[in-house]
Amino acid sequence: MTTVTETVYHICTRCILDTSDRDIEFDDNGVCNHCREFDTIVQNRGPGSEQSQKSLETLCERIRAEGEGKPYDCLVGLSGGVDSSYVAYLAKQYRLRPLAVHFDNGWNSELAVKNIHRIVSTLEFDLQTYVIDWEEFRDLQRSFIKAGVIDIEMLTDHAIFASLFRISRENDIKYILSGVNVATESGMPRSWTWFKQDFRNIKAIHDRFGDVRLKTFPRVGTLKWLYLTFISRDFYFVDILNYVNYEKEKAMTVLEDKLGWQYYGGKHYESLFTQFYQAYILPEKFKVDKRRVHLSSLIRNGEITRDEALQEMEKPLYDPKLLKAHKEYVLKKLGFSEEEFGRIMREPPRDHDFYPTSQSIIDVLKKIKKMISPGSRKPSN
Repeated sequence: MTTVTETVYHICTRCILDTSDRDIEFDDNGVCNHCREFDTIVQNRGPGSEQSQKSLETLCERIRAEGEGKPYDCLVGLSGGVDSSYVAYLAKQYRLRPLAVHFDNGWNSELAVKNIHRIVSTLEFDLQTYVIDWEEFRDLQRSFIKAGVIDIEMLTDHAIFASLFRISRENDIKYILSGVNVATESGMPRSWTWFKQDFRNIKAIHDRFGDVRLKTFPRVGTLKWLYLTFISRDFYFVDILNYVNYEKEKAMTVLEDKLGWQYYGGKHYESLFTQFYQAYILPEKFKVDKRRVHLSSLIRNGEITRDEALQEMEKPLYDPKLLKAHKEYVLKKLGFSEEEFGRIMREPPRDHDFYPTSQSIIDVLKKIKKMISPGSRKPSN
């Protein structure tokens, strides 16, 4: 096994992840640790297998039975993207009665909003939109950008989880259907993200760089997250896409044909800020191109070849005119001048643990996750 230093460039012989992931490891055949981990997960879980299908049917029967007599038997978070939209489609196929929840952080693309309304209208689902306080969220995003940390999207992810818990409790809903999946989201380098439930880190960064008092921002502490996820029997996350043979292109075709859904151009590009973050901030400041992860997932899943992925990487991340328009819009909305934003972008990045974190608790979580098979925590019989 070889761990490479930053001064020596290597790229996986199977996928296209390379030493831009500072923790990447290669075996004697040049295959990276992410590919090997994917193989282990698929072997253990067998998504799309007869056994996996039976497990999903049994689980859905239980969800329907426990939700009998209630307005809803589960919750579906809906962004308008491929994964969450296909989760909603599957929920209908398995005769579930979800409450669809959309988290509006102020950055929705017009197409994403149209997709959401097409989906809930066609599937006849009720929709609840959680609109975050913009001044608070804006101040949080400004704080994270000033702090120089990589996972700015941690703010949205944290708030989504916290709001889903809150809405589940308010509506007496036990099961939350998640779009998390191995097929299109495997192999994310640890150094490119941070633990989403680390509210201590969020608070520490905001305390240092923020100006607005946080009164309504949805939050869940790390210990509470551990309790709700691994101990409490009040909530269960169901990673439904890990039970089926999930392929992105086929899913998109189904969504287009059945629901009138429209593609928005990139992984998580249903959010304008996410597009600007992934296609400009990450590569410019952190030398990270997330396309490597997304395309590598598709290679492992057998949807594209390695050569096709490398050809895709040759394409520019942004059309110059679109970048100019998006940059002007984002900076104006966040309240940054061109000069101030440029100065921040030139400053060296900082790891999240430069600021206070819940690292000790996170380390315990990592040990727990190693003992639990990938996918959802299943309700015991």
